[in-house]
Amino acid sequence: MKNERRVCGRMTEPKIKNMEEFAAVSGISRPTLSKYFNDPSSVRRSTRTRIESALEKFDYQPNFYAMNQNRRLTKNIGIVIPYMADPFFAEIARNVENLVLDAGYRPILLGSHGDPEQEIENLENLRVIKPAGVLLAPLGRVSDPDRLSAFCADVPTVLFDANIENVGEAFVGSDNMQSIGLMVDYLCETGEPPAFFEMKSPSNPNALKRRSAYVYAMERLGHAPLLLQAPGEGWDFEDIGFQEGSRVISERNLPSDTILCSNDRLAIGFLSAAYQLGLRVGSGAESALRVAGHDDHPFSRYTCPTLTTIAQDYEAIARKSAQTLFGMIESNARPVSRIETVFDGNLVRRGSA
Repeated sequence: MKNERRVCGRMTEPKIKNMEEFAAVSGISRPTLSKYFNDPSSVRRSTRTRIESALEKFDYQPNFYAMNQNRRLTKNIGIVIPYMADPFFAEIARNVENLVLDAGYRPILLGSHGDPEQEIENLENLRVIKPAGVLLAPLGRVSDPDRLSAFCADVPTVLFDANIENVGEAFVGSDNMQSIGLMVDYLCETGEPPAFFEMKSPSNPNALKRRSAYVYAMERLGHAPLLLQAPGEGWDFEDIGFQEGSRVISERNLPSDTILCSNDRLAIGFLSAAYQLGLRVGSGAESALRVAGHDDHPFSRYTCPTLTTIAQDYEAIARKSAQTLFGMIESNARPVSRIETVFDGNLVRRGSA
């Protein structure tokens, strides 16, 4: 038998080159095999057992790339977020993932670990399986916009959370001008005008927008902006907040007894620093500081004291992002001009301010 191979002195089944050959030797029709490889649960259990037995017997691995290339449209949708370990992104990704599943697509969730090269590698890995589209929360400042644009030219892509100009067909996120303005108004009405605590070189472009919104809101109310900028880069926000918070508190270098942090994770670190240095945070004459954040991070309701913050509308952002992408996929058309949608944040009053 000319196609047989000998391994360690014994005969093995011939190498199967393609699905047609596998259909012939297994006795299972090619359409049934295609259906199985697309979704094993879509065929009867007895058929699935026959296919899996044949796969064990014959040396065959389906070429998923070729299969996807032959389809006009796959059911795969990539979801790429900056950092899997961040509960904020985990929560918004959970909302997106459920919407993708409910719409009959298959979500493929990938994290970039704060690394711009990993972000590009995630997208290139998705390109191989020819996704119907991608929902991308980019790293932001450290992202490679040219390489992101090259990917988006080939694959329908909607950005969410962080906006990078001219990348993707659409962006969905929060209105930082509205939300920071809302928080500044509240803090000024209820106590001393806040200082803004941020990273000097933030990773996420939302941080820069929040800084600008803070400056605008303070000047609108007739107050001089007060900026506290922490050194450090990356995604270890709690540690950066703790280290710089410890320093400015120890040096008695706080320009205000009210601190508005650029995000909740910085605020969580700052709260820890205040506690360890014996400062009471909250309202009332016995408290030395008020602290507020932004995002309504899942842990913000469990800090001590609980954290006053701005809640982003996770559900609305996830739904609009997914619906925008589904519309492009189902119409097989991209918008003439880039679409941007932002949602208002809601003030959440808790014990810290």
